[in-house]
Amino acid sequence: MKILLGILIFLIAWQVFSVVLNVPLILPSPYLTFESLSHLAVQSDTYQAILSTVWKSLLVLLTVIAVGIPVGFFMGINESVYEIFRPAVTVVQAVPVISWLALVIFVWGIGWKGPVVIGFLSLLPISIFTTAAGVRSTDKNLIEMAKVYRVSKVKIVKTIYLGSLVPFIFSTVEVIIGDVWKVIVVAEYLCGSSGIGVLISWARQYVDVPKIYALTIITVALGIASERVAKMAFRKILGKWQIPS
Repeated sequence: MKILLGILIFLIAWQVFSVVLNVPLILPSPYLTFESLSHLAVQSDTYQAILSTVWKSLLVLLTVIAVGIPVGFFMGINESVYEIFRPAVTVVQAVPVISWLALVIFVWGIGWKGPVVIGFLSLLPISIFTTAAGVRSTDKNLIEMAKVYRVSKVKIVKTIYLGSLVPFIFSTVEVIIGDVWKVIVVAEYLCGSSGIGVLISWARQYVDVPKIYALTIITVALGIASERVAKMAFRKILGKWQIPS
């Protein structure tokens, strides 16, 4: 009920600002936007674009997790490894998206590879540093006590390190899922051959502002839905550890 009330307040505020501003090229009314959304809902091109964006986002998400968490774990568990890899990861994190864009266009041109590579390089440092921080924050006294009682290394990793790391992994996935849609759509807009970003690019060229807003709503809905699904999946898979609400 509270969610519906919040949406209603948002729509009312949107309508008020639209009437006051009275510039549809900047802020179209909710009616024009949802009318455009209804037109998109009956076009096959829309679903093809959504599918294209979804699979690229899923690929980026899986590769970032598959690479970032193991690298972050070893950086967190070993101080020397952390100091060796930290400068390189920091550099990757500091490079602006526009630089990656220029590079991928030179290498692969327009297509699906550019958005995937840009998304991977943009989000990988978040996964690595968050995982490393989780491992480094593990209670050292607890580890020493486990060693005193001759607890096996496998049990130390599984029970102590992973137990401390799970909340950080969960937070990492939440952040990545929230950002992956934005990164992929922007990359599609700039160097993609298909996807929601490409539809936004075409809508901009035709000055179809309501369509741009409608496609933005679709992107936001995908982001919220994927975050909910990921949270439920993590609760089910990692139920033995405490997952933040």
